Amino acid sequence: MMHSFIPPERFFPYLTWNEIDNLPDKSNVVIIQPMGAIEQHGAHLPLVVDAAISMGVLGKALQKLDRSIPAYSLPLLYYGKSNEHWGFPGTIALGAQTLTAVLMDLADSIYSAGFRKLALMNSHGGQPQILEFVARDIHQKYPDLMVFPLFTWRVPNIAKDLITAKEWEFGIHAGDAETSLMLVLLPEYVRMDRAIAEYPQGLPENSLLSMEGANPFAWVMKDLTRSGVLGDPTTATKAKGERLLESLADGWAQLITDIYKFQQPQAWRIK
Repeated sequence: MMHSFIPPERFFPYLTWNEIDNLPDKSNVVIIQPMGAIEQHGAHLPLVVDAAISMGVLGKALQKLDRSIPAYSLPLLYYGKSNEHWGFPGTIALGAQTLTAVLMDLADSIYSAGFRKLALMNSHGGQPQILEFVARDIHQKYPDLMVFPLFTWRVPNIAKDLITAKEWEFGIHAGDAETSLMLVLLPEYVRMDRAIAEYPQGLPENSLLSMEGANPFAWVMKDLTRSGVLGDPTTATKAKGERLLESLADGWAQLITDIYKFQQPQAWRIK
């Protein structure tokens, strides 16, 4: 079905225009745009990993969410800014300007329908910065539209307790955590017999520069990995994936609740 992991009663496209027009307390209804990517994830995982994680985590979170809180998922935005994966066949990438234009147009539509809370739920590590820029531009255009540029993995979760310290630092793509989640979400598309471990190669030692962090250098995946994997998927298990999914969903249920309760600070109104 079109709603995938999303509870059908929480899937925005299943509503009619009349139902949307008559929603009560529309300014506090939480509209969520799940976002992913279509990009390589090594030889053992399909291209759809980031998109599947967005829908799987959001669907489970909406199941846990208090039924009294009005929150709806928009259709998944499958494509993202994935040009760091060029050179690996199958990757489909939007440019930063294209993604920005899509999200700005989306905000126009959401605002014109009377909604005032828009959450951008992104599971692809290559585009959080774009979402932050776009969110601010949207809010500047519509000062009464509250916009939240969010990353799926930044809610409280138990990933750090389930994987090694090395994996926590370097396993950022197709490693233990993502593979464990996929063993729960789309197990029939995980080829564990093809899984191999590979960590970033050629990183500077004893340097203030790093792959990610306070002083990063620009890179594409071909600079760091031959397989397309950064991490160790061979240690992934369905049991870890189930625990991880539950903890991410708990975090997201709380985050959606906080968004529902949130009111934009307006210091300029204070006299």
